Amino acid sequence: MTQTQQKKNYALPIAMMFALFAMISFVTGLTNPIGVIVKNQFAVANWMSQLGNAANFIAYAFMGIPAGLLLQKIGYKKTALLAIAVGFIGVGIQFLSGEAGSFGVYLCGAFVSGFSMCMLNTVVNPLLNTLGGGGKKGNQLIQFGGTLNSISATIVPILVGYLMGNAAQATISDAAPALFIAMGIFAVAFIVLAIMQLPEPNREAEKKETQVKDKHSALSFRHFLLGTIAIFLYVGVEVGIPNFINLFLTNPATGETPGMGLDAALAGSVVGTYWFLMMCGRLLGGVLGGKFSAKAQIAFVSTLAILFLLVGMYAPTSTTVSMPVFTGAGFAMAAVPMGVMFFVLCGLCTSVMWGGIFNLAVEGLGKYTAMGSGLFMVMVCGGGILPLIQGGVADLTESYMASYWVIVAAVAYILYYALIGSKNVNKNIPVD
Repeated sequence: MTQTQQKKNYALPIAMMFALFAMISFVTGLTNPIGVIVKNQFAVANWMSQLGNAANFIAYAFMGIPAGLLLQKIGYKKTALLAIAVGFIGVGIQFLSGEAGSFGVYLCGAFVSGFSMCMLNTVVNPLLNTLGGGGKKGNQLIQFGGTLNSISATIVPILVGYLMGNAAQATISDAAPALFIAMGIFAVAFIVLAIMQLPEPNREAEKKETQVKDKHSALSFRHFLLGTIAIFLYVGVEVGIPNFINLFLTNPATGETPGMGLDAALAGSVVGTYWFLMMCGRLLGGVLGGKFSAKAQIAFVSTLAILFLLVGMYAPTSTTVSMPVFTGAGFAMAAVPMGVMFFVLCGLCTSVMWGGIFNLAVEGLGKYTAMGSGLFMVMVCGGGILPLIQGGVADLTESYMASYWVIVAAVAYILYYALIGSKNVNKNIPVD
């Protein structure tokens, strides 16, 4: 088979993985703006406003290993189809929570949705990396997939922000149209995926691994183990930055944790701009992925992110700047605190971290890749845990800005992983 034929054969599966990447982001992104609704509708503390987000991501801790086992046992396609069905149910439960006006039912829906997102991530990332042949090309495909992921994430806060209107009076049922869109996407994706074929790379080696007791595992590789810690922290960083921008901008200027008291639609547009910049960064990362290694990319953006975060934390909130924000219909200028602008710019930095860390962590795993992907997904629960910690710091210090020290510490570890921790020192372990 020629290289041209191989690329042609893989074009449709790659496109499907890109679409699934977008679905993951759309459903996951719903917990950010709905967190603002929850905070006001149920009059809860900052950390409790992040419980829906936490339920979504903590589901990864429960489903990561089972998802890896499913991938080994039934393959990529059947695992993806099962994930889509679970996702449809999860979003449906969130819709019912609006009808019932129940915070508990909403948390249940977010938790079930998290199962689905974990399973989809377990399929999408290793398959794209493998179809790209690993290395720079594998990272490049994940970055391009991440671009569509960011497009969805850009749309969600803007869409829900407009549906909310006045954040102080909005309820979960106001977000119902966005939930209907998500359910419709799931239904279409299930039908399309059911009638198409997906390649099953490393299938025989992975099935053999489940049948034969092996003294080694993905965790035998130091660079993978340190990579799981990096992804735990990264997802918390990616989620924490925009979530607390939203809380800071929409929270009243007076109270225990002072904010800016801005309109929810404007705040949603500012947060949407963060995700828009992530899209731009991933697109650029995909273009440059063939020239620069994942290690070089992560080291550069981590250093830049720390600088942006420090400026954002210490810039006077009274000093405002006019910055372009993405409104869905285009760009418009909006006056925001200078520090918020630098937090938004962090989207350029976080954009390439997911794909780069995954690429470095699974490099050289061979037959351990599927199970490694499942273990990797367990650590995505950091997206729920770190924002809870950040919310606790915000409540304790009565300052949203002080809470960003949690983010700075996490990015510092990611920088360490890129420079030192990502080196494969276990090349003596057989992976065929």
